[in-house]
Amino acid sequence: MTAGPEASTGAPGTAPAPPPRGAAGRLVERLLPARLGTGFRWLLASSWSTNLGDGLLLAAGPLLVASRTDDPFLVALAALLTWLPPLLFGLWAGVLTDRLDRRRLVVTVNLVRVGVLAALAAAVALDAAPIAVVLAALFLVATAETFADNTFSALVPTLVARDDLAIANARMQTAFIALNQLAGPPLGAALFAVGHAWPVAADALLVAAGVALVARVRLPERAPDHERSHVLADVAEGVRWVWHHAAVRTLVLTILIFNVTFGAAFSVLVLYAQERLGLGAVGYGLLTTTQAIGGLAGIAAYGWLTARVSLANLLRVGLVIETLTHLALALTTQAWLALGIFFVFGAHAFVWGATSVTVRQRAVPHRLQGRVGSVNLVGVFGGLVLGAGIGGALAQRYGVTAPFWFAFAGSAVFVVLIWRQLRHVAHADEQDAPAG
Repeated sequence: MTAGPEASTGAPGTAPAPPPRGAAGRLVERLLPARLGTGFRWLLASSWSTNLGDGLLLAAGPLLVASRTDDPFLVALAALLTWLPPLLFGLWAGVLTDRLDRRRLVVTVNLVRVGVLAALAAAVALDAAPIAVVLAALFLVATAETFADNTFSALVPTLVARDDLAIANARMQTAFIALNQLAGPPLGAALFAVGHAWPVAADALLVAAGVALVARVRLPERAPDHERSHVLADVAEGVRWVWHHAAVRTLVLTILIFNVTFGAAFSVLVLYAQERLGLGAVGYGLLTTTQAIGGLAGIAAYGWLTARVSLANLLRVGLVIETLTHLALALTTQAWLALGIFFVFGAHAFVWGATSVTVRQRAVPHRLQGRVGSVNLVGVFGGLVLGAGIGGALAQRYGVTAPFWFAFAGSAVFVVLIWRQLRHVAHADEQDAPAG
């Protein structure tokens, strides 16, 4: 294990936050304990800003595409191009994360993202953004985001002590759910209804604010962990580590397969909402909002659940919920029922996400955080890319419910196959418990 945050009093080299004063200070201390450090608070504030911006585009992006074409294949292609960069550049991003100054890397790639978003907003405002321009811009934004997100995730265990990773990741997940999933999509849809360029321009401003905030983070000094080798050798080291760690390997394999099925169904969600449920732009944003509210419910229940249900069984229940989600959406034509389904799915998504990221960060040595995170990222988006291609083709030939039927069948088969392998994750959590 390389040098990294170990003590529960804070990561080496990071300054603790000032002591709380008054009622407001005590509330801040309860939500963001001083031991997490000032650096983590700046990092979280940056996450709030960029997540809100990304949430705007989460709804406005598909709506912008749909405003330029009603071809199911092109709509699914937009999702595919958004998910493709992590598959193409994820492993390289992991190597750069472990080699370069992580804060500086986040600042640089997010500035690139600001430039692309500003150019797209101007093109849309001037009515000079045909579908090809929109698709190219979404691809470039997703490419920059690939490097930013992988590096951002690796900053957390750099700043926060190992024993505090669970609370730090919970706060990060809360920011993601409340802003990216809950507040962002309906606001993005509403801004889109006012003017197609508005949500894109707002996203550019919010990402720029996130850059200013993360620039205030000061990282602890660390000696190089190893001599720099060839890029492919660094990539291979990360892949080998994942392959030989049973718990992390199981999580990566599961997210890969389940994102194939998820990607197939949700790549045409905007068309499904319009044609199957009869929802407009604001109603489409409400689907993701309801999913976010479910995520907040998952946050509230997470401690209660983990105290009463074993980790392996918690993950198994989650996979069953996701499988049944696809079946229920394939069957229903009622918007109110779909909203209920999205609520349950959102709770499951938070529980799964919070568990998997904490298990991974606790298990991975500091010098491999970027590369192992990138292997997981490739699994996430490799599944989404493959699934989006399948979903677009199925929807074009058989209608918008066909991808959901495919997702249900594929998920059901994989649940049976992976059921017993989830014991590796439970075993890893038991090994971590004494140190936690």
